[in-house]
Amino acid sequence: MNIALIAHDKKKDDMIRFTTAYTHIFKEHSLFATGTTGLRIMEATGLEVHRFQSGPLGGDQEIGAFIANNKMDMVFFFRDPLTAQPHEPDVTALIRLCDVYEVPLATNMGTGEVLVRGLERGDVSWRNIVRGITEN
Repeated sequence: MNIALIAHDKKKDDMIRFTTAYTHIFKEHSLFATGTTGLRIMEATGLEVHRFQSGPLGGDQEIGAFIANNKMDMVFFFRDPLTAQPHEPDVTALIRLCDVYEVPLATNMGTGEVLVRGLERGDVSWRNIVRGITEN
């Protein structure tokens, strides 16, 4: 599965704790992240992460393009609902694309816990069908 990992500044520590706790699950998948979040995840976990631009510099849109082309299977986007974001329209567009293309999305650690456990059990294997991948 292709998985996006994004976190607003005040949620980056949460994302690091989360990916560290579930390194054993994430290491089985292809990971993509926005700039600083991806770097911090790699440093903390040793996981390989493809890094896009920082969110405000277009990283959210780069991930959105993957979603629109059915190249992203799950998104963990830990948002800070209490701080205004200068690129809020990009954030809204990304969430909208997840809804349009039925890509599972966690915007906080609580929902992230449910999704990562589902990922571990294979509950999102239907994404392979959406992407045209068949198992032998």
